[in-house]
Amino acid sequence: MAEPPRLEISPFCAWLRSKRYYFLDRPPRDESEVLDGSQSCWCELTQEAVGRDGKIVDPRDCRDGRSCFQPYGTR
Repeated sequence: MAEPPRLEISPFCAWLRSKRYYFLDRPPRDESEVLDGSQSCWCELTQEAVGRDGKIVDPRDCRDGRSCFQPYGTR
């Protein structure tokens, strides 16, 4: 039996964080909901601007296809 398609809650990794993230009442759906004027973000797991895969954390890159990506609703 085929697996049902995954509902995309957010295109970003569930561990992507920024100051702006904490003002949302739902997962971010676009870059403007992640980045503020500082353009700073981090991985909640590493607590750094570098993800578990050793690459820079950025909303353009912290998406499906990255080795450490984890979609919302699966953690």
